Amino acid sequence: MKRSAWMVAVALGLAMPGMAAAPDFQAAVSAPGRPADAVKLDEGRRPAEVLSFLGLQKGMSAADLVTGSGYWAEIMARSVGPKGKVTAFEPNQFYTSPEEQQTWKALSARRPDIRFVRYPFEAFSADPNSFDFAIISLNYHDLYWTSEKYHIPRTDPALFLRTLYAAMKPGGIVGVIDHVGPAGDTRAIVDKLHRIAPAIVKADFKAAGFVLEAESPLLANPADDHTKLVFDPSIRGRTDRLLYRFRKPR
Repeated sequence: MKRSAWMVAVALGLAMPGMAAAPDFQAAVSAPGRPADAVKLDEGRRPAEVLSFLGLQKGMSAADLVTGSGYWAEIMARSVGPKGKVTAFEPNQFYTSPEEQQTWKALSARRPDIRFVRYPFEAFSADPNSFDFAIISLNYHDLYWTSEKYHIPRTDPALFLRTLYAAMKPGGIVGVIDHVGPAGDTRAIVDKLHRIAPAIVKADFKAAGFVLEAESPLLANPADDHTKLVFDPSIRGRTDRLLYRFRKPR
């Protein structure tokens, strides 16, 4: 099978010879109990198809990096099953308001099996060889961001990725989703638009030792011109998004 056809098959969640049976991602997404605000995001995020493409399996130890509301963590916890585990990492700076804390209190009540870890945004840490799978959705660009308002100092993306590389088991998968941005001064573009050029993501992960195994157009939007702030009402929730599957070599 040609590479392009293989990528389409995986993106559609089709079974391939020699591949382990994947979880029923659609059942995980459709299961009752998820908050209405999370369900509203499903159309734009296509979680069942994304996790199928990335290769999450039952029994995996998985990490949701910069978890936010726990959107991905909850779906992954439903997917990996009782023999798997999910750790949700959230920077201390993003866990300050009563609303955010209430969101996680409610999620912890629904899914007490999710381990919640807080850390300083600029000093991510995780034990070596901990994870089979990790996802960072719409937040990798923030490693190039600084903000006095949110107490985000200048962060070193290379240090973050070295730590993540060590935290992944040999053969481990890292899925990256982010808003596509133009080429140029990455920090300036992130500060202005909260977007990142695909070439920067690829180069950063390659420098850290990861291999780009596949990319998918599942979340692409050719109508997005890449010049608008991602929070602009005209494009929010519908930005052109890269979707990459990286792997740590065995």
